[in-house]
Amino acid sequence: MAKPPSKPARTGRKIGQKVKKSKLKASSRRWIERHINDPYVQRARTEGFRARAAYKLLEIDEKHEILKGARRIIDLGAAPGSWSQIAAKVTGSTDTDVRVAAIDFLEMAPVPGVKFFQMDFLDDDAPELLRDALDGPPDLVISDMAAPTTGHKRTDHLRTMYLCEVAAYFAIETLAEGGHFLAKTFQGGAENDLLTMLKQNFKQVVHVKPAASRSESVEMFVLAKSFKGRQTDD
Repeated sequence: MAKPPSKPARTGRKIGQKVKKSKLKASSRRWIERHINDPYVQRARTEGFRARAAYKLLEIDEKHEILKGARRIIDLGAAPGSWSQIAAKVTGSTDTDVRVAAIDFLEMAPVPGVKFFQMDFLDDDAPELLRDALDGPPDLVISDMAAPTTGHKRTDHLRTMYLCEVAAYFAIETLAEGGHFLAKTFQGGAENDLLTMLKQNFKQVVHVKPAASRSESVEMFVLAKSFKGRQTDD
């Protein structure tokens, strides 16, 4: 099972570096300083992950074991690809035996073993393309999708919750029985209708905030475990 980070790896970069004053705004300079001094960012560089977000997934898996036994995975909002990197590794996916499908409207450099679609997940064709890319239903659907922030907390929450809801319905229509669904949301929690729907279709539904998610960030994740299976008509 994948292990979360314990101590920052040594990278040759000193913690607490300052960015030289320039024409950058003070807020931009502070963001850069925080980023380059972030131990998760430094460890991601050392361990070959494309983004610090990799440790959010690894830490969630450490507690909930959602990657264990996964044979096929679909990654929504995949760019720059750190979750896809983990997915390809745990499934043993290769370019000749693809077990991971991913999508993002942003460009993403190829990840070995991952079939990537650069398109909007809300496109009508997207769900079927993702399903067709694999040779069977996925055991895990993961979503790090978030709408571009506006600075208005309520608006940002509603826009990202909409993406979370669309991803949840996709998971219910796509997952193998017993599979899991993980999606980004914002603090304020999932809407009641969404939580009710997830609880009807999964055996356990919880909110999680991994340590790798910055304390000042409003992001959280909703995790629905053990899909009960799709209902069929008589």
